[in-house]
Amino acid sequence: MGYSYHQQDDCVCTTVKKIVDAQNEVAERQSHRCITSCEQSIKQLTSPTRNDSNLKTTIPFILYCKQSCQPFIASGVFKQPIDGFPNETFYDCIETPILRAKKFVKGSECCVVVELLRPVNANGIPVADSGEKLCDFFSHKGPFKTIQFRETGICLTLDLNDFSTIACLDPINPLPKYKGKKHHCHHCNDHCRKKCHCHCHHSHKPS
Repeated sequence: MGYSYHQQDDCVCTTVKKIVDAQNEVAERQSHRCITSCEQSIKQLTSPTRNDSNLKTTIPFILYCKQSCQPFIASGVFKQPIDGFPNETFYDCIETPILRAKKFVKGSECCVVVELLRPVNANGIPVADSGEKLCDFFSHKGPFKTIQFRETGICLTLDLNDFSTIACLDPINPLPKYKGKKHHCHHCNDHCRKKCHCHCHHSHKPS
């Protein structure tokens, strides 16, 4: 189940800050662990049950733009090998509405580095790499149902003041990014500026 928060001022900033703090707390105890759904997810993350043998590491979330009230669909570019030419690479692009908070920019309370998480099916295969709306990334048709999310290594630096709402998903352990694909951090793009009017800063490599 997901949970949404829609308030004024620094609600989104405060919620993402709690997510990062919770993730860091769990990471200290167990190398890289997390949980889900804003207030409830944060509690699940920091207070796992005794029966939970597979502790979660990440709270995935969706941001909604202030101006349009629409979900923010992030996009990023990465390098991957060309089939049949292992020493050659090309640039590819993906879009996703699912984000993971990595860290806040030093000295800032609302500027955060996020990683794009790729929706995948039960076999770890991407369900969609682009879409016009949120539901385009969540297929209900087997075998393409969205079951899990995969790390990409692609990062954006976002100003959370440009978003009005955050919706958190249940805590997960994201699948590792594909081997052999050299994902790079990506600056905010035209899609971001046009749909969210966000102020984008320099990109960071995920830690």
